Amino acid sequence: MEIKKVGVVGCGLMGHGIVQVAAQAGMDVVAVEAEQGFLDKGLGRIEKSVKKLAAKAVEKGKATEEQANANAAATLGRIHGSLDKADLADCDLIVEAIVEDLDVKKALFAELGGLAKPGAIFASNTSSFPVIEMAEASGRPERFVGLHFFNPVQLMRLVEVVRTEKTDDEVFAAARAFGEAVGKKPVACKDTPGFVVNRLLVPYMVQSLQMLERGDATADDIDAAMQFGCGYPMGPITLTDYVGLDTTLSILEGWVERYPNEPAFAIPECLRQKVAEGKLGRKSGEGFYKWEGDKRA
Repeated sequence: MEIKKVGVVGCGLMGHGIVQVAAQAGMDVVAVEAEQGFLDKGLGRIEKSVKKLAAKAVEKGKATEEQANANAAATLGRIHGSLDKADLADCDLIVEAIVEDLDVKKALFAELGGLAKPGAIFASNTSSFPVIEMAEASGRPERFVGLHFFNPVQLMRLVEVVRTEKTDDEVFAAARAFGEAVGKKPVACKDTPGFVVNRLLVPYMVQSLQMLERGDATADDIDAAMQFGCGYPMGPITLTDYVGLDTTLSILEGWVERYPNEPAFAIPECLRQKVAEGKLGRKSGEGFYKWEGDKRA
């Protein structure tokens, strides 16, 4: 199966990046949003990013200015914005990158199941929900995978390619090939809580917050230990702030609901308290640390 035309539903933080890398790989892309303002913002982000990459290519001597500008124009020319999901009807692959709400996602895939061509592959960019539930809602579970990209999509090399027990082998192979085509390192995983990255990462973040609650060490020392002792780019508490305390709490609450006896998913009280206070981390300017934009104050 060859993927030539891609649809992306949602042109926000993750969606616009997926649109961009697919277009850069030479595919025609339909970016669908619910409102014109959201679509304009997403397309604007893409244009800014593409032009920035073109300028870097010139700066590093990888292309002349003329070549870089032509490549940028070609990439942007392959992207078509729309407010109508019917424009996804002839796409080979449709990727969902909307709000992390399972009911909303299931409703979307039920709708897509009625309008996409029979051979289309469906994919969700979810980071935490069971892929099989969305697959069943689509009415085409054998043609469904998870494609979990990482933020920022344009720079992060990984994509988790998630298969359920109903995913067709050919569909899975095509999804993995798509990941390679857009310049990512695809890793295969089963439809388990958090897949690979979040299943390891979120409990690690939980353990750091439990250490902080017990008074085992300060936040600064916990982060320094992992940064300088293990070579991580940032410590777990800084990372939790960076991801968003509300996002982390939402993931954990969903896991606890489905797996109430799994101790690795226990929710630290300090996390609940920070979210209740509106201290959500980097996005709100304060979490376990104070932030100025993307940097700790």
